[in-house]
Amino acid sequence: MRHFRTLTAIALSGALVTTAACTTDPNTGQRRISKTAIGAVGGLVGGYLAGDLIGGRNDRTAKIIGAGVGVLAGGAVGAYMDRQEAELRRQTAGTGVDVIRSGDDLILRMPSGITFPVDSYAIQPQFQSTLNQVAQTLSSYNQTYIDVLGHTDSTGSNAYNQTLSVNRAQAVASYLSSRGVASARMGVRGFGESAPIASNDTEMGRAQNRRVEIKVVPLTQGQPY
Repeated sequence: MRHFRTLTAIALSGALVTTAACTTDPNTGQRRISKTAIGAVGGLVGGYLAGDLIGGRNDRTAKIIGAGVGVLAGGAVGAYMDRQEAELRRQTAGTGVDVIRSGDDLILRMPSGITFPVDSYAIQPQFQSTLNQVAQTLSSYNQTYIDVLGHTDSTGSNAYNQTLSVNRAQAVASYLSSRGVASARMGVRGFGESAPIASNDTEMGRAQNRRVEIKVVPLTQGQPY
């Protein structure tokens, strides 16, 4: 219980810091997380936003390069991710999916209310068209790592929530794979209820915490493989 409370406190503090330090582009109106905010966030959330990958890069990098995918030169990363971000924003506009830019990384935040039925990890049929478009972009921009991360609210037991979060993340990853996204690029993890982005004391907060996130990180030269 003490370990869970610590993780929750870290996650909540990270959410508060990044929310407070979001900046709005005056030209596009798009919200981004500043690099200062990323540096200020510690522990679990800090690594999550700063580009850490599930299981590290070593094994996945070898598989990706072995599949014939090249790495990005440092100077090309920003423009590459800009184009991908614009495509993903266009495809998810009006769907309830949030596209968050964090440095050169992207996070697609998908509330479970539009993605899954209650207590289920079967993807809603009406959401599949959105995922189809997302998969098309992720497949086209293949010089990236992809982490699919499941989260729940605090309703129910820790064990149940952990299993549900893993199953939902795996369902999304499997769907993306079936639509052409190479499985070697993807990692899957369920966080259960341990990384909330809002208070679990209200229904609105719990709804925000029930989510699957797709994190997209560029595969670049000079990374510590």
